[in-house]
Amino acid sequence: MCYNCGCGKPGDDMGDPKNITDKTFEEAAKASKQTPNEAKKKTLELLKIVLKKE
Repeated sequence: MCYNCGCGKPGDDMGDPKNITDKTFEEAAKASKQTPNEAKKKTLELLKIVLKKE
C-alpha cells in the first residue's frame, strides 16, 4: 500500500515514490544493517510511542 494511504498494497507506491512501501523498508534496512522485517518492527515500536503522545 503505500503504507501511508491505506490501499492495502505494500509494494505499490501509487505512482509517487515518496509514498512508503516495502521498498522504503528494504532501503532503510540496508542502511542500518537490518532485515526489512526488523526495520518494520522498529518502526512499529516507535510509532506506538509517538502515537501515545498524541
